Amino acid sequence: MTGRTETLDTAAVVRASLRGRRFNPAGVAFEATLLLMLLVSLLILVTLLADIVIGALPVFRDRGVDFVTSGISLDSSTAGVWTALLGSIGITLIVAVVAFPLGIGAAVYLEEYAPDNALTRFLQTNIRNLAGVPSIVYGLLGLAVFVRLVDLIGLGGPDTTAGRNVIAAGITLAVLVLPIIIITASEALRAVPDTIREAGFGVGATQWEVIRHHTLPAAAPGILTGTVLALARAFGETAPLLVIGVATGFFSAGSAGLFDRLTGTYTALPAVVLSWSRQADPVFKENLAPAAIVVLLVVLFVANGSAVILRNRYERRW
Repeated sequence: MTGRTETLDTAAVVRASLRGRRFNPAGVAFEATLLLMLLVSLLILVTLLADIVIGALPVFRDRGVDFVTSGISLDSSTAGVWTALLGSIGITLIVAVVAFPLGIGAAVYLEEYAPDNALTRFLQTNIRNLAGVPSIVYGLLGLAVFVRLVDLIGLGGPDTTAGRNVIAAGITLAVLVLPIIIITASEALRAVPDTIREAGFGVGATQWEVIRHHTLPAAAPGILTGTVLALARAFGETAPLLVIGVATGFFSAGSAGLFDRLTGTYTALPAVVLSWSRQADPVFKENLAPAAIVVLLVVLFVANGSAVILRNRYERRW
């Protein structure tokens, strides 16, 4: 009887603790501190966004879509971001073509094929270290290697900008985000339950068939999230582009063809924001620069939204 009473008392204490009936001052203070940090962070974010939107409103109210479709100009009343937007999209496409296959392939090899030995752990450690290297270091790498390589293979463009073009910029940023893609893809593959692999092997599938039909589809949501975050970082990077020769002034691409645009002078949205924020004309600094930031944020939101939709689709499938 006594043992039964002690069991009931213990269950009541545990139930009361789970329901939060016991007041814990330290726990309440810690929870309040976390909530305060969250609110402060959100307040800072909302303040920054509000300041940017308020500065950009006159531009979109007076010009609307014309601001997006107009090219760079010395005249603040006609200047737009179309040239910079094309440059950023071109760089991002090159990043996707170069970094995605290499990053996902490296992750598949490290997680599915490479033996668990000192060399593999050494490679994984260095990949994680590379993800923390400042972006300007990759700009110096691009200037020393990729700019010269692009010029060497005949894609350097005019002598005045030899090798300093969208192709070199895309390769440089691809190398910058490559460690991030490898890490996120590796984590996604590692999170796939071993039972899925064992089921594939149990019905006679080869290792590649298991990876292609089971492991990669199951890891697709995590891989998509990581790759889109990597693309967002590449889209918003400025320092490496400045090092390898992005145009920060005013120029006109005119009616140049695709090859000329890839091999000639280029610019990007982050570089245009930097350039306009340093202009003497207050319209550039107070209105056009915030409007360009809004365009950049909209593109990033659209990309992230697409990634969420694709991720949810794969999650429902699995």
